[in-house]
Amino acid sequence: MEDIITRRRIGKTWTKNPMESRMTQRISRVNKKPERPVLKCHIFGSTSHLTNTCTKKVKINEIQVIEEVTEVHTHLPQYSEDCYSLINIQDSRMCKTKPARGKGYTAGESCIKAVLRNDVVVKVNLDTGAFFTCIGKNYLQVILPEWKNHLLAIEGVQFSSPSNNMYPLGILDTDIVFPHPAGSVRMKTEIVGMDNCTSLHIILGNDYFNIYGIDISNHQDRYFTIGENKRQIFAFYNIPKQISLVSSNEDTYNEEFVTNQLVEAQVNP
Repeated sequence: MEDIITRRRIGKTWTKNPMESRMTQRISRVNKKPERPVLKCHIFGSTSHLTNTCTKKVKINEIQVIEEVTEVHTHLPQYSEDCYSLINIQDSRMCKTKPARGKGYTAGESCIKAVLRNDVVVKVNLDTGAFFTCIGKNYLQVILPEWKNHLLAIEGVQFSSPSNNMYPLGILDTDIVFPHPAGSVRMKTEIVGMDNCTSLHIILGNDYFNIYGIDISNHQDRYFTIGENKRQIFAFYNIPKQISLVSSNEDTYNEEFVTNQLVEAQVNP
């Protein structure tokens, strides 16, 4: 009987093996991963931004503080409003050397580009400030002597510039080709002929900037791109600072363009 009680452990309580508990604690400690702290704004209490980008902070250089300020995102474009607060004003960094005082106007560069129209070299000014694409009567006479027989009629439309009113002659429906060694780009345009426009080039306005997605870069080297291909860059023509309005160097300009740039370009028929 005693042997049976001893083997069956009758009258004794079951206790957990201490070695098994130690192994369980050791495994739990090894597999347990440290919890990452939750990053949040300690002022506003939101997890969508951090404290250094919080717009609710009160700063000394804050101007015209409004109680209800909408939360801004740095990755979104900021649109001007009638009433908004100016927060954390920073000086813009210069990409190039600043001219001497009183000589800031000398830092401007030309946006003239030589293109082809019916295999003839013409000059185009990429002007983002122009609302529409136009050409003066004098330059229209140079590139198309019989322009009166090729213009489309235009009626009921008024055009104006910051200085005076402009009188349209008609619309020139033509194609211009931007030459490039990796493959030229043809652009279909409708150019408005102006009677009182004195420019000696075609003014390509922001209407075709929006249509074809033309982007001008002024970071280090000045160039522009057309469309989604941002690797195919087009360079501007370097023109001296002092430009005469009289086209006395027109032939020299065309010959230099043909020998330097047009030879390497690939133009598809």
